[in-house]
Amino acid sequence: MQESARVADAIGKQRRHLPFLVDVVVRLIKEKPLGSIGLFIVITLLAAGIFADWLAPYSYMFQDLDHILEPPSAEFLLGTDNLGRCLLSRIIYGARISMIVGLSVPAISSVMQLFIGGLAGFFGGKWDMIVMRFVDTMMCFPGLVIMLTVVAIIGPGLVQLVLLLGILGGLGGANRATRSYVINIRENVYVEAARAIGAPDLRIMFRHIVPNILPLVIVGFTMNMGGAILAESSLSFLGFGIPPPFPSWGGMLSGNARRYMFSAPWMAIWPGLALAIVVWGMNMFGDGVRDVLDPRLRGGLGSYRLNAKKLEKVLKKVRSEENTR
Repeated sequence: MQESARVADAIGKQRRHLPFLVDVVVRLIKEKPLGSIGLFIVITLLAAGIFADWLAPYSYMFQDLDHILEPPSAEFLLGTDNLGRCLLSRIIYGARISMIVGLSVPAISSVMQLFIGGLAGFFGGKWDMIVMRFVDTMMCFPGLVIMLTVVAIIGPGLVQLVLLLGILGGLGGANRATRSYVINIRENVYVEAARAIGAPDLRIMFRHIVPNILPLVIVGFTMNMGGAILAESSLSFLGFGIPPPFPSWGGMLSGNARRYMFSAPWMAIWPGLALAIVVWGMNMFGDGVRDVLDPRLRGGLGSYRLNAKKLEKVLKKVRSEENTR
């Protein structure tokens, strides 16, 4: 038992010099192959969204009326739509929309969940009861119905969509998980010690509570990216999302893509495939980050998959240190 503890301590010392984010990425690559693939897909999406103006062969509004409904060819790698627009270019520009939604919506939701669930768990009492009953009420309403109603009132658009999805996500059931984490941390000895020496609530929140729930916030952020993109695509598919002519993968799947599904199937195949791959990659990335940041595995041998050679090397080092004492 003591030897296992010393080995775990030695492993922790070897990795202590790595920054937090670097350590997470290294562990993700070593321990979670599917998570690494998801990370690659996320990075590819970010690159496509940022450098869309240079990567796309044509503008998303470019029309070539001589090549309407043209199948994939050397000039148009993924074919064209019913207006002669290059599908590859529109999918690349659509990645920019997905990138903005996939990053902005979880960011807004995570901040709101940290604020609402964190305060409810920290202060408890009447504030906790009022906030949780409000969250329960919001969970009773179908999310799609609320989104369609609000968009019909305020109108479609990227900014409206990001704010709507972010606020609805921030008022959802994830506040319960944040609240439970905060209640668990609030009962620790170091929090009681901080109160005993007269530390104000604000200092306790930002010094002791928030740093300890950051792994939960990061995991929630990565897990919500795929759902945010799917929600935006669903609204765009129904005509309540990004208005034309801006390309959205959900919008590219509706309307003309359904009309020409049998005569020009590539109009629906490529946007649907791009959406499926990105959402799958984000879900795999979120699962990998969750497993890596699981507090039950941090700090022990369970947090790293060591092969036999590395484990033998660490054991030799620990035993040599014991012999020199």
